[in-house]
Amino acid sequence: MSSAAQRRSADGVPGPRTAVVEGVLERITYANEENGYTVARVDTGRGGGDLLTVVGSLLGAQVGESLRMEGRWGSHPQFGKQFTVENYTTVLPATIQGIRRYLGSGLIKGIGPVMADRITTHFGVDTLDVIETEPKRLIEVPGLGPKRTKKIAAAWEEQKAIKEVMVFLQGVGVSTSIAVRIYKKYEDASISVVRNQPYRLAADVWGIGFLTADRIAKAVGIPHDSPERVKAGLQYALSQSTDQGNCFLPEERLIADAVKLLQVDTGLVIDCLAELAKDPEGVVRESVPGPDGGEDVTAVYLIPFHRAELSLAGRLQHLLRTPDDRMPGFRDVAWDKALGWLAGRTGADLAPEQQEAVKLALTSKVAVLTGGPGCGKSFTVRSVVELARAKKAKVLLAAPTGRAAKRLAELTGAEASTVHRLLELKPGGDAAYDKDRPLDADLVVVDEASMLDLLLANKLVKAVPPGAHLLFVGDVDQLPSVGAGEVLRDLLSEESPVPAVRLTRVFRQAQQSGVVANAHRINSGQPPLTQGLSDFFLFVEDDTEEAGRLAVDVAARRLPAKFGLDPRRDVQVLAPMHRGPAGAGHLNGLLQQAITPGRPDLPEKRFGGRVFRVGDKVTQIRNNYEKGANGVFNGTVGVVQDLDADEQRLTVRTDEDEEVGYDFDELDELAHAYAVTIHRSQGSEYPAVVIPVTTGAWMMLQRNLLYTAVTRAKKLVVLVGSRKALGQAVRTVSAGRRWTALDHRLAGRGTG
Repeated sequence: MSSAAQRRSADGVPGPRTAVVEGVLERITYANEENGYTVARVDTGRGGGDLLTVVGSLLGAQVGESLRMEGRWGSHPQFGKQFTVENYTTVLPATIQGIRRYLGSGLIKGIGPVMADRITTHFGVDTLDVIETEPKRLIEVPGLGPKRTKKIAAAWEEQKAIKEVMVFLQGVGVSTSIAVRIYKKYEDASISVVRNQPYRLAADVWGIGFLTADRIAKAVGIPHDSPERVKAGLQYALSQSTDQGNCFLPEERLIADAVKLLQVDTGLVIDCLAELAKDPEGVVRESVPGPDGGEDVTAVYLIPFHRAELSLAGRLQHLLRTPDDRMPGFRDVAWDKALGWLAGRTGADLAPEQQEAVKLALTSKVAVLTGGPGCGKSFTVRSVVELARAKKAKVLLAAPTGRAAKRLAELTGAEASTVHRLLELKPGGDAAYDKDRPLDADLVVVDEASMLDLLLANKLVKAVPPGAHLLFVGDVDQLPSVGAGEVLRDLLSEESPVPAVRLTRVFRQAQQSGVVANAHRINSGQPPLTQGLSDFFLFVEDDTEEAGRLAVDVAARRLPAKFGLDPRRDVQVLAPMHRGPAGAGHLNGLLQQAITPGRPDLPEKRFGGRVFRVGDKVTQIRNNYEKGANGVFNGTVGVVQDLDADEQRLTVRTDEDEEVGYDFDELDELAHAYAVTIHRSQGSEYPAVVIPVTTGAWMMLQRNLLYTAVTRAKKLVVLVGSRKALGQAVRTVSAGRRWTALDHRLAGRGTG
């Protein structure tokens, strides 16, 4: 960041009648992270405290910077006079006041308003020259030690380099946060990679999909029909498919998707797919049985998913067949005596199907326990653990989410952890425990197994030692995992060699719960009862927008007032989809306003279209193996504990009681979680849930979606919406299975 001005052009050469405005960027009121469009307020030095509204692409401009803007004057019917920016130049401020404002804006990590005041008081108008050319002199400033001085100098250099990358990327419309991420990934090689290998970005940099990389590639002159582009497009289409839960795509479907995406000749796509199949880092083509025993299909896999499917099936077969047994005492146990002892410990007898499940878990190397709410899955798991520990077995308990692990620990009285912590995942995603260094366990119990995706299940099963017993517990009628695969359903398929027990009897105590009774009604295709119950309500509202507003009022005000619930901790809004007036995205804004409104004394950070505040309920929206002790994973929920403007860092305390830090340029990994989609709520349980069920979400309304939402509630369910939408959800059975071949591989077909 030299004192030479840096010119930025958003739309090419400005047209006639352009004007020039100079001023200091005071605040950004809106910024679209995707296209850089910004609404900002600028101090032009006219005095009287008047600020000018400027709009346009101000990609990379920072609060406190002096800007020289070219553009046109205009008027907005609501906001009055404003200036539309077409090009802008940043100029380093020349006055002490300007320098102080610039440094104190949070631009340089480690310098906040107080430190900016001290530095400028000491160095005056030479401040920026000192930081640029003699940063070691910063130690002269009271309160700045060598460590912090070094950190400030490094942050200044990084800022300078990022600006250069931004100047280059602005021409192709890459947002500020993406430019920062590209720089962090490639550093000095950033411009070279972007210019020469733009499709690498889609694979290497989170937040850049194929479409952004394709836009960049076009801008740097890569031809529309380049084989490099087509191969990247094919891999993108497969990647999109895994995001939708598929482990592979049939070849014909993949080719059709790629032709539509790339707008190129079918023959070119076929040729490029053949080349990718020969590439050891490309794709795998393999013939697998079609759905429901139909004709074989040619499956095309991304390599990690093919490896994981082969590995998981092979490992489960090995565990089932091994003659080793780490709990041999249960082979010839006197079950009547053992179950009598157990009843004395727990104070209750097991039902016959629960007894069968307990025996299976303790005698079979791999087993599955499934069933709906109120059928005694939890009590059965507790019984398995009690008997195993009575025989001095080493028991490890895990679940895919922090909340589910906490619940498992409370239920069994034994320690439980997330699968990620159990395996001690390391940066990069490798596990500390695997086939070569297995877990020290005689019994491994995994709850909420419907949430296990293919990749995580494979990591887990690889770490189970031969001879140990592995019990999967989950409700197979819930939604499948967010990640690719349908592991629990495949384990329960007719072809699967894994033995299983399905609990079907709803216990009398559970029958008194409207939540449990209605969950079973929904699962069997009957509409829920919504009158005369103390724990299950329907607020009828046919208009989607009004239903969204009513759901917010119920969650933020009515339920807390009537039942004494904490709206942040005890009440969760679960929406069928993210978009729309009753979608999780829109409702989060309204709920934040109601539960954590802005206050002058409450720190906050605006990022793109969102504002983060201390006290906000947030969720992680990607797997990040670099954060926390063992990674932070998609769906992890927490509360914002701290916002440090000087260090440009936000701290979240997760539901695993771990403090995780986020730099401000990483905030697109977080979303607000006052409302979440039903998919994202899997594995969690809340005292009360509020579910908008509206015709606006028509395409998403399916039986297993509504069933999953209702079964998230411990005590109370409130549906808000139309009877028509509710009927649609109950009637509609989920369309088809995901593309996975795990069930066939488990049966011994297609494992080589």
